Amino acid sequence: MCSGRVDLKFILRAFLNGQDGVFVGGCRLGECNYTTHGNYDALNMTHLCKKIMEYIGLDPERLRIEFMSGADGILMAKITDSFTSQVKELGPLGKKEGIQRKKLKSKLEKVIKLIPYIKLSKNEKLGKHFDNKEEYNELYTIEEIENLFNEIPSYYIDREKCQACGICKRKCPVDAIDGKKDLVHIIDQEKCIRCGTCFEACPSRFAAVTKILGRPVPSPVPEEERIIVRKSKEKGAKTIECSKEY
Repeated sequence: MCSGRVDLKFILRAFLNGQDGVFVGGCRLGECNYTTHGNYDALNMTHLCKKIMEYIGLDPERLRIEFMSGADGILMAKITDSFTSQVKELGPLGKKEGIQRKKLKSKLEKVIKLIPYIKLSKNEKLGKHFDNKEEYNELYTIEEIENLFNEIPSYYIDREKCQACGICKRKCPVDAIDGKKDLVHIIDQEKCIRCGTCFEACPSRFAAVTKILGRPVPSPVPEEERIIVRKSKEKGAKTIECSKEY
């Protein structure tokens, strides 16, 4: 019902599914029937998406957003006809840009996977509303997006510090953490969305989750080395042994 409901993932998935162009239509800015003014959010998100498209090599003109009222039928037809012609001129997705379909698919899948991380990183800017529509053009830069993707963090659980408390596993929004009682937890890097929830959730007295930047993530702990031997149990075993000797 609202253009503000159009998520970054919707647009990128459309391109992933082979669409040559995406059009977003919303109510006129400043004329929201509610109090959310979601059309400003849609405009902001669209400009971010255009920069991401530019970063992965797609022509940002394949994405367009326009605002009109329910009475603007003629304007709607004019705009959609114009956009359709524009997309036809650009041709099939990736052809004008010189990107092979397989490579483009891989790029889009990687970006889609990182959407939660992108939203968290750009949360402050994504919440900005400007009265002047043109101000959104300067909100994001290609250099900013390049830095965003170059500084993507990874998270790793230190087997020497993990106490298998299970907090990070319960908090993970995508079930990317494997572990159970007395077993060192590990993060599935393929499932991880880099949101940092595990890093924030790990108790400070353990500090088992490490944030990694600019270097490879260590290999997962082998299954046979994940078993945690509690010191209290070792001490208890020694006490019993001593008692028997006594």
